[in-house]
Amino acid sequence: MISNEKILNKYPDPRRENLIPLLQEIQELHGYVSRETIIEIGSHLPLPASKIYGVATFYNQFRFNPPGKYHIQICRGTACHVKGSSNVLDMLQRELKIKAGETTRDGMFSIEVVACLGACGLAPVISVNGEFHADVSSKKLQLILKQLRAKDKGNG
Repeated sequence: MISNEKILNKYPDPRRENLIPLLQEIQELHGYVSRETIIEIGSHLPLPASKIYGVATFYNQFRFNPPGKYHIQICRGTACHVKGSSNVLDMLQRELKIKAGETTRDGMFSIEVVACLGACGLAPVISVNGEFHADVSSKKLQLILKQLRAKDKGNG
């Protein structure tokens, strides 16, 4: 397994311009960027952790909480917006009792709002761990969540 140290060592002459590639590689490895990792990167570059956090929070591609077992992305692009993705998001947040950017306490679900999933013809669309679900309504969303919960109980 690749460690943070191996990723940092790929940049033996660390420069400020290495920050985003480092953050991307760390997130790819862990699924998110932790507070500890930000401190590690700061020691390596050297940059203050506050500067690194400031850069990372500027880009919405970075997450600071571990994603859930089922990471749900909700498209908020124009086509999805017009077809009611805000209602889908509201319902999902009520059902899971978390907001976008958060993970449920049991680590099962996380919600991420994305600008566009590139599947406008399927609007409104969500992605669960990369699997697309088209024409999502409140009823369809409840069915998807029920299936995921049943799938998890079957494996546990």
